[in-house]
Amino acid sequence: MRSFAFLFSFFLTCHATAQTFDTLVWSDEFNINGSVDTNNWFHQTLLPNNGQSWWNGEIQHYTDRDTNTSVNGGKLYLRALKETFTDQGVTKNYTSARLNSKFAFTYGRVEIRAQLPTGVGTWPALWMLGQNITETGAYWETKGFGTTGWPACGEVDIMEHWGDNQNYISSAMHTPSSYGGTQNKGGQYINGVSTGFKTYAVEWTPTKMVFSVDSVIHYTYEPGTRNANTWPFDDPQYLLFNVAVQSNIAASFTQSPMIIDYVRVYQSSTLSKEELEAASIELYPNPTNDKLHIVQPFNIASLQIFDITGKLVKSETLQEVTNIIQTTHLAPGTYQCMITNEQNGQSAQRSFIKQ
Repeated sequence: MRSFAFLFSFFLTCHATAQTFDTLVWSDEFNINGSVDTNNWFHQTLLPNNGQSWWNGEIQHYTDRDTNTSVNGGKLYLRALKETFTDQGVTKNYTSARLNSKFAFTYGRVEIRAQLPTGVGTWPALWMLGQNITETGAYWETKGFGTTGWPACGEVDIMEHWGDNQNYISSAMHTPSSYGGTQNKGGQYINGVSTGFKTYAVEWTPTKMVFSVDSVIHYTYEPGTRNANTWPFDDPQYLLFNVAVQSNIAASFTQSPMIIDYVRVYQSSTLSKEELEAASIELYPNPTNDKLHIVQPFNIASLQIFDITGKLVKSETLQEVTNIIQTTHLAPGTYQCMITNEQNGQSAQRSFIKQ
């Protein structure tokens, strides 16, 4: 039988390696003047929708010209312009830019410091798509990664802004369970998003996405059941930056840029994917009275609860993301939970107090 000393020691070790994205793995600081760095970025310009237009009623051409995308003074400028422009046999009255990152990753923290454009009808976004998306003209599709359509590939909108709602910032998730006018979204009102720089961030773990602006959290996506319909987010995603132009663009609009100071992606220097999964396990409320909620990332797991002497006092199978454990029969005191992934034997431990 495991001793309490061993359990307590293991518990401390587990929490010492709680998920921390502390290592910069990819970034662009935009320190070279001129064209965008093509080692990092791909201009997505090919018209979808039968070669006629972009989705969502957008009315712009995306181009690869420096007129629409340039780097100057340590900043990236993505500029929407009013101009007549013909490309791919189609003439439009507005141009802009849409960049795909040539970097894809799974789990981590993304930080993007940006100043947003102004004007009714502008629609800037900082977002992510599954590397496996089948979208003609997208960078990873051209490299042979396209196997899965939208929204099954998963979409993560780190930041969206609409010029007709100037001070509102939105974040959203698109999955087969809810997409387009998705119910999985949240936001906050912030003054000065078009007159100064804000840091837009998402923290992506094996169980949830947490969105913030300048470290103020406004939305957490943590589905109670994770499967292909609700959580296609255990595979690599890549970054997209764009400024779309909507059909309600103001008649007075001539141009406005989204300006990006930097983009940085952090991951853990110490934890593997499996360790990140184990570190994502949560227990609440703690202390507890009659019910303990256990949030865990595994498809099926076993739970063992030990008292302070190391005696096994409860065991059961966990088959949901969020599991409710009855604790009314337990005496007041400190307990240790061992949660084991039944598929690979990986274990993690947490403690809780029964009042």
